[in-house]
Amino acid sequence: MLDIFFLRIRVALLLGVCAFGIGCDQEPAPPPDATTVLQTIPTADAVNYNHIADMKKWRNPYLIVRPDGIALWDSADSAEIILKPDEVLPALARQPATNWPYGRVVAAAENTRTSSDQDAVAIRRNKGILGGILEGAHVAVKWVPSA
Repeated sequence: MLDIFFLRIRVALLLGVCAFGIGCDQEPAPPPDATTVLQTIPTADAVNYNHIADMKKWRNPYLIVRPDGIALWDSADSAEIILKPDEVLPALARQPATNWPYGRVVAAAENTRTSSDQDAVAIRRNKGILGGILEGAHVAVKWVPSA
């Protein structure tokens, strides 16, 4: 009888230690990936933005395809933030909801100021990569002439 009592105490202690250990060792859930975050933005409706010809009036994210990567235009600082292609979606996902008034669409242009044929090839390559990345994340693109 005493053996059963001690066995129950051992089992209870073991369960308590295991429960405590599991609770303490749990890692926080990883943040959602960029594509998941972007999916929370409503789908774009071209009626809301196709009429915009003056890109100074564009209010969604604006990307510039460059030979050395993709630039995200930061209108607050009037600066280009140069990104590698794999950094584009995370950078877009960090944009506040107020930066997406037209829905899930970005404007994009090619940097036409190239110094060589090699730069032109790099821009075409980066444009294709960017198009694939955005299409895979279901982000529409309004390609515009470069300024």
